[in-house]
Amino acid sequence: MPPAISSVLGRVSHSFGVRAGMSNRTISWAAALRELKADRAVRSPVREERLRTNAGLRGAPGLAMSVWRGRSGRRYVVVVQPLDAPDLVADQAAVVLAVARDDQGRASIVAARACEAGDPGFLGWLAACARLGARELHAYRLAETRPERAKIAADLGGPSDDTAAGAA
Repeated sequence: MPPAISSVLGRVSHSFGVRAGMSNRTISWAAALRELKADRAVRSPVREERLRTNAGLRGAPGLAMSVWRGRSGRRYVVVVQPLDAPDLVADQAAVVLAVARDDQGRASIVAARACEAGDPGFLGWLAACARLGARELHAYRLAETRPERAKIAADLGGPSDDTAAGAA
């Protein structure tokens, strides 16, 4: 081990008395917690977390899925659809997120809407979201009641009615 690294490790082990595993090195839990808190502060409170799926498992086509973490810290598993899926809420209620992606593939929510089955304002909202740069729809279907869907839409993106993020 180079002397500079050995010197730093020696100082760290003398500064903090916590042993890590079977190594002779020690770590600072306080420093690690500060780093985690700083990382959390840099991240957006609402963010997409990539979900690994078993695409094509046993011959079935892969289902495009993702996970969003809301302001509350709750995780929501969503199905990803193209923006031109006008029948997305024709038969079943859902919380729908209109999503844009930047050049690096990072997702951002353009608008969130708590939709009931057959929502008459959905197509107008969809058109407004497309004008704002949305390219994907993410649908969360596990909320069973209208108030629950409204709460989730607010957790992920703001208002859950027809006025959500520039919709007419």
